[in-house]
Amino acid sequence: MTLEKVAIIGAGIAGLTAALSFARHGIASDIFEEASTLLEVGAGLQISPNASRILSALGVLPALEAVWTEPDQIALTSGTTLKLIASVPSGHFARERWGAPYGVLHRATLQKVLVAAVEQNPLCRLHLGSPVRGNAYAASGLAYGLVVGADGVWSNMRACIASAPTPHFSGNVAWRFTLPQSAAPSWLSPGQVTAFLGPSTHLVAYPLNDVGSINVVAIASGVSPGETWDAKASQVQRHALLERFHRWDRRIVSVLEGAEQPTFWPLYSLDSGRWQSGGNTVLIGDAAHAMMPFAAQGAAMAIEDAFVLAAKVAGPLPLAEALSSFETERKVRIARVRARGAFNRFAYHARGPVRLGRDLVLSMRPPQSLAADLDWLYGYHPI
Repeated sequence: MTLEKVAIIGAGIAGLTAALSFARHGIASDIFEEASTLLEVGAGLQISPNASRILSALGVLPALEAVWTEPDQIALTSGTTLKLIASVPSGHFARERWGAPYGVLHRATLQKVLVAAVEQNPLCRLHLGSPVRGNAYAASGLAYGLVVGADGVWSNMRACIASAPTPHFSGNVAWRFTLPQSAAPSWLSPGQVTAFLGPSTHLVAYPLNDVGSINVVAIASGVSPGETWDAKASQVQRHALLERFHRWDRRIVSVLEGAEQPTFWPLYSLDSGRWQSGGNTVLIGDAAHAMMPFAAQGAAMAIEDAFVLAAKVAGPLPLAEALSSFETERKVRIARVRARGAFNRFAYHARGPVRLGRDLVLSMRPPQSLAADLDWLYGYHPI
């Protein structure tokens, strides 16, 4: 069907990518963002080839490539001995195998590039300081053929959809901080993404050359501070984190002890439910399917959603059928990504004999074989 203009609620990665994706099909959009200023907050992101391929189609990839890092490999390393267990090649290998790059950068860098592209596009209008509670028509007095809820895990737009998913705290917290690259220890390789695996915990580190830092994320059990993604860690909470890593190599524990101003994000995921109203309202990204970060695909799935939604809506189907088709197709994809994340969580946090078996199996597999396991994920072509 033909739409003239859509309303997008939320100016995060999902919302901004959606605006550019609609514009690619000649559809205008108004993006309504509750915050009066888009602050440079957040942490590092891994942009895998399935997402970078879409960012290339939207014309924003060159600006990212100018500042991001393409790691040579994704290394799986023991958190108790710092010995390499296995690795998946990246860098030039990713471009050759999956036809698109694998890059790491700060979330704020991606947001800046997307905002600049939106502001330069005559079909996109960004409205800051414009909260929307429920009916998006009231936001500016204009009627929209489609309303897209891209307002995150604590979405207000979910209230507009009967039987929408409900967020649940996972029992895990992501502790995030950065290290100056000049102060990074020698065992923390600046040219790769490293996942350190330990009993019931894991830690991921990778370079953020765009901000001159090393991004560190430690995943452990914890207590939710409520509906926030940027809580400051108290001394009691920091002590609780260190207790989770007490069996790890002392060098890693030392880095955790010395972390300056770490934040902790409660990890919420959404249960099953409807993403669209059967009429003219649809959810994308974390508003529809927030998931655990064990496959590093949260941002990538939001980017995929936005691109696929715009293509569906711009196609020949009536709007209600296009939204139903979008939901059906994307739920299959999201379910498979969730399953991969659940598998990674089991493998990363293995204990005792299971951990020993994991290390043995992984060490026997060549890097190219491990890469082949990701062809369905990184080689995805949405259209």
